[in-house]
Amino acid sequence: EITTRLVGSEMCIRDRVISSVDEAMIALRPGDMAPDFKSTTQEGEPLSLADLRGQRVILYFYPKDNTSGCTLEAKSLRDGRDELARRGFRIIGVSPDSEQSHRNFCAKHELNFTLLADTDHSVCEAYGVWAEKSMYGRKYMGVLRTTFVIDAEGRIEKIFEKVRTKDHYQQILEAYELSLIHISEPTRRVVISY
Repeated sequence: EITTRLVGSEMCIRDRVISSVDEAMIALRPGDMAPDFKSTTQEGEPLSLADLRGQRVILYFYPKDNTSGCTLEAKSLRDGRDELARRGFRIIGVSPDSEQSHRNFCAKHELNFTLLADTDHSVCEAYGVWAEKSMYGRKYMGVLRTTFVIDAEGRIEKIFEKVRTKDHYQQILEAYELSLIHISEPTRRVVISY
């Protein structure tokens, strides 16, 4: 488990002071064990990373329910859920919104996956995505839109920091398809593994 805390405008991860968003994101990388978490779903049920062992998880962090970019991203994952499930992925969304807000968001957009109500930002902080942001010159704390793909043993496989909201599920599939293509050295031919 990774401990995070805010010190002024800086974040401490693993007792190391992180002074920028880029450094915070460097704290977790593919191959690292994903930080455990405990939160509640839109239905008020407790859920932890330990509960998800044995499953591959797409853990996506987004700023706010029912905003344009967050809605596009959620709809993309909703539309791609069946294909992602066929490939062994379970989708979990995380934002600081309440359970009620998540229920309304799910109902309004027919979302077919779990959302976590991270109202105290503890899950966001553990993953290094709760950070200072700036809009129109105003600084505030918020969620950095980021997706972590976690394997069945709880290890981070991939991190998406530049999320394509309109087609995020395709972005995830493309990343896995590209990692299956490699060049066979002796013959220099492309081999695609399925």
